Amino acid sequence: MKVQHASGMATTSGIREMTIAAAQAAPVWMNRTATVHKAAGIIREAASNGAKLVGFPEGFIPGHPSWYHFHTTSSTKARALAVRLFEQSVDLSSGEMDELCEAAADGKINVVMGLTERLPGTTGTLFNTQVLIDETGAISAKHQKLVPTVGERLVHSPGSAATQLSFHTPVGTVSSLICGENSNPFALARIVTEYPIVHVASWPSNFASGLGNMRDQSLFVNRNVAYACACYVVCATSINSEEMIHDLAKDERDAAFLRDAKYVGGAAIIDPYGQIVAGPLDGDKEGLLYAVATAESCIRMRCTHDFAGHYNRPDVYHLEVNTYDQQLTSFNDFNPREENRGASDHVPTSGDRSPVMHHLNAPECAHAVANGTERTRNSTNHK
Repeated sequence: MKVQHASGMATTSGIREMTIAAAQAAPVWMNRTATVHKAAGIIREAASNGAKLVGFPEGFIPGHPSWYHFHTTSSTKARALAVRLFEQSVDLSSGEMDELCEAAADGKINVVMGLTERLPGTTGTLFNTQVLIDETGAISAKHQKLVPTVGERLVHSPGSAATQLSFHTPVGTVSSLICGENSNPFALARIVTEYPIVHVASWPSNFASGLGNMRDQSLFVNRNVAYACACYVVCATSINSEEMIHDLAKDERDAAFLRDAKYVGGAAIIDPYGQIVAGPLDGDKEGLLYAVATAESCIRMRCTHDFAGHYNRPDVYHLEVNTYDQQLTSFNDFNPREENRGASDHVPTSGDRSPVMHHLNAPECAHAVANGTERTRNSTNHK
């Protein structure tokens, strides 16, 4: 899997007009294979209706860990669901996404899929991830949620710095953020500099009871993203199936809240002027929303407010974004006694390695495996 990220790609790249789609659906709860199959059907439906890009909800495969809104963190129920989440999460190097890749290639459609990602060869670390499947069917990039929110922190690791960039796609630059990240002003400032045509905002089915109405709040946040970034926003949300409610609700009051369409879902598409052009969908319905996105609309807004260009002052405001992952572990194979040993006294070691410091960053190494490439960094180039 070759990963490509955008860097200052102009809005005039790609096609000048396209149909985009936002998905609202419930996962097949804690069942990776069945949810992948359901998602493939949604992708094919979007493609058949002319969409060139479709966005999916947060953690759609195999479902978002929202049980922490209702169950205590150390309860038997919460711990059992956490294990199920790991078992049903996605290893991007394993072929578990093949059906989705085939659907994208067949429909020549770009897909931003929300999922819980596990790293190859690990048994404990998960990430809240958006994966880009391009119209050739290749898994070409991913974004990991930088900081997990509330209960997510019990099962999701903070995202890799290397994934905090937007995506190159055949239809132009596509940015993406997950749930609360869409409110992060620093993340939005970074996105502005990458000039997306479309931004995919992935959301769960609902917030915790008493913490606000996700349907209303996500629309408010997404309209701000669209206006500030001068791009279209695909707001993709989940809804709650009865199987989910059975596992998530601690009592009847919780169940009633999870069934209340006023607090659930709300998929929508917003234009660069901050206007809702499709949706929002009621929280008791699955469906796809469509809108036509044009590069001209993005350009027109940026002629007024280009926050990465003429409408800013770099001598006053400056944002530095680090996309280099720090090392987690270092293995030092250097033996100082070797320096005093003569050539004739050399004792071969396994592989007869020269004295060298080997660095291992488990997430980064696994990421390299998943991408079929090996990343080499010279420490003198990264200070």
